[in-house]
Amino acid sequence: MAQPDFWQNREAAREKSEELSGLKRRLKEHERFSSEVDYLKELAETEKEDATLQKEIGSQLFSLDKEWRTFETEKLFGGPYDAGNAVLSIFSGAGGKDSEDWAAMLLRMYLRFAERRRFKTKTLHEHWGEMQGPGGWGIKNVSVLVSGPYAYGWLKKETGVHRLVRISPFSSRSLRHTSFTLVEVMPELVKPEEVEIKPDELKIDFFRSSGPGGQNVQKRETAVRITHLPSGTQVAIQSERSQERNRDIALEMLRAKLYHAKIKAQEQEAARLKGDMKSIEWGNQIRSYVLHPYQMVKDHRTGIETSQINKVLDGELDEFIEAELKGFV
Repeated sequence: MAQPDFWQNREAAREKSEELSGLKRRLKEHERFSSEVDYLKELAETEKEDATLQKEIGSQLFSLDKEWRTFETEKLFGGPYDAGNAVLSIFSGAGGKDSEDWAAMLLRMYLRFAERRRFKTKTLHEHWGEMQGPGGWGIKNVSVLVSGPYAYGWLKKETGVHRLVRISPFSSRSLRHTSFTLVEVMPELVKPEEVEIKPDELKIDFFRSSGPGGQNVQKRETAVRITHLPSGTQVAIQSERSQERNRDIALEMLRAKLYHAKIKAQEQEAARLKGDMKSIEWGNQIRSYVLHPYQMVKDHRTGIETSQINKVLDGELDEFIEAELKGFV
């Protein structure tokens, strides 16, 4: 960075600056762990007779160990976009009102997960359902930008179908209902040179932003929907007040979607050549959440399960995510 020509290539310079910032952050965290462990060791040695203090030291070490495991997990994030931000999208599937309510529950779960990791979140687009459930309005689909160190690395394995089994709050006869919702996670930014988007291949529509119950929240048509005609890929954004800003964000998301599709196609081809191709289809759930007749969350990829479903729905996903990242079965 001290070289006089460092900023001539602004994109490369920005990437190096972000890399340096990430390394400084990890070094600072490592120094903090080392300092706190040394302090607790010294305190434990000098206060051996104080049982209450020893118990408190044990509690602090337990919390520090949990933070350290998270710190260690970040070493697994070696992908090109793992250190960056993520765009998390949720789509309600088969199940009508129950599925829309389940999508809203999943949204809250991921927002709480982001809050626990001190990530920032911003809703890019949301399509509300027509009915209000126990937890508020249902959601047909929603896209959220999750910003923070390794946000994409932490969330990328959440892509897939999530299944909920419960007594339907919409059933007058209290029948058990199964709902399926699709979660899709992509990196926020994709280098323009990696995905070529030609203007004549885009269809751009403008419409009014909508709120709960389908009501229009703005009189002007500031919301933007962009369709990539060759692939049929579609992105809609309504979070900003201006058409231009919504269009810019939508184009960034479209690049990310097309890149994601490109990488997915390459991975599927590589798997086919190895003779072990696994197609990802609607209904092939990666995780089940059961509220009735018993309570359990089970990840079908790793075999990790817990009966603490309320904690999971409150954003405590670390155990599932870490197991998937480490390849535990």
